[in-house]
Amino acid sequence: MRVTDVVVLWCAGQLSSILAFNSPLSEATPIHTILLYFGCALSFLLFAQFEMYVSWRGRSMPSMFAHVAASWAVVLVIGLLFSFLIHHVGSLSRLWMFYWYLTGILLLILSRGLVYSVLRYLRRKGMNSKRVVIVGYGQTGREMHRRASQQSWSGYDVRAVHAGVDQSSVPAQGIDRIDSLQGIHDYIIANQIHEIWITLPLSASAELQALQYMLRNALVDIRWVPDTASMQILSNKIISFLGVPAVDLNQPGPADVRGMVKELFDKVFSFTVLVLLLPLFIVIAIAIKRSSPGPVFFKQPRLGLNGRKFNVYKFRSMRVHDDQGVVKQATQGDPRITPIGQFLRRTSLDELPQFINVLMGDMSVVGPRPHALQHNELYKDKLEMYMLRHRVKPGITGWAQIHGYRGETDTVDKMAKRVQFDLHYIQNWTFWMDLKIIAWTALKGWTGTNAY
Repeated sequence: MRVTDVVVLWCAGQLSSILAFNSPLSEATPIHTILLYFGCALSFLLFAQFEMYVSWRGRSMPSMFAHVAASWAVVLVIGLLFSFLIHHVGSLSRLWMFYWYLTGILLLILSRGLVYSVLRYLRRKGMNSKRVVIVGYGQTGREMHRRASQQSWSGYDVRAVHAGVDQSSVPAQGIDRIDSLQGIHDYIIANQIHEIWITLPLSASAELQALQYMLRNALVDIRWVPDTASMQILSNKIISFLGVPAVDLNQPGPADVRGMVKELFDKVFSFTVLVLLLPLFIVIAIAIKRSSPGPVFFKQPRLGLNGRKFNVYKFRSMRVHDDQGVVKQATQGDPRITPIGQFLRRTSLDELPQFINVLMGDMSVVGPRPHALQHNELYKDKLEMYMLRHRVKPGITGWAQIHGYRGETDTVDKMAKRVQFDLHYIQNWTFWMDLKIIAWTALKGWTGTNAY
């Protein structure tokens, strides 16, 4: 592949000369020929440092193509710097450089695509395959087995599985079972295994240590794929932390440009809504004051981002009463609710003052709905991932609400469904998802059979 890449880049340089100058490269200024040979030699030496020649088995083709484009760009930048140092950069055609980069990428990708197409064909026919043993057969282990079986072009043949105590999940036919950790090494030797995939959960630390010792002399590739699917986590993104690989298990949505866009959108949108709906606010305020004595706004402490307390604002929909420190959710026919309050709650107009919370930075337009503190205390021990809702700012509307999970949650199952939708939102958040939720709320509202 190294020799092929050099030939490909040399041909790309010659072709670029025809495109840029309508003549062979030999008729261009000498710097172009010098840079051609310099770039080809540099690619021969540096491409290996950029992992251009490692096995791409089991990895996606688009990621390989992006890797090729980035590596070739680095070589060209070094070549451009070289021409500057020898004081010939002024004679260098930028158009030729541009064509050389594009044709170089195209031909490098085509050559690799041809090679990998041949390899995929051979692997589908059972050739050039690698025999694999999977240690651990939980959700991740089964998923790895399924993918290896379905993606036959990747060339992985799962021969055996060590599932620990629970052997019932292992297919009855077509695959060997290794009953004990001690038997893994002997099986590897006897069956000429090429790779071991360890998919044990992080809780199986004792097994991992024993396995590490038993496989210390095994001359095969060992891949560790932590069984994060069995853990109650928000994310499993691998990052470099203090120069060491680390896995974020509890990291919510991004704090990058997309997060800044969400924050900016919240401020602009909430300010616009408050200005446009000011007349409606006045009408609702008058109606509330006429319906029963008491303040226009109702405020109550809630948990915001990372558990920080704030006061959420709503239009008052109930008569002033003493709840004696116990928050009771509104129920059908609740005598505490005023006539205007019933209308406000049904149409969710009582939530409009929360745009003030958004403008203050306590809430977002879209996010998990904030619950009363007493409800948090009640459900945090009953639902394993309940408190992870507070890893992002709470919202006026959310993914759970547009799917009908709003209002009274008088059972654990109802709250569990709401939390499930909230966590789906956190794990899969995009700005377009926010716009979809806002549009759905604006068009169809939050009206539902359990909104009292």
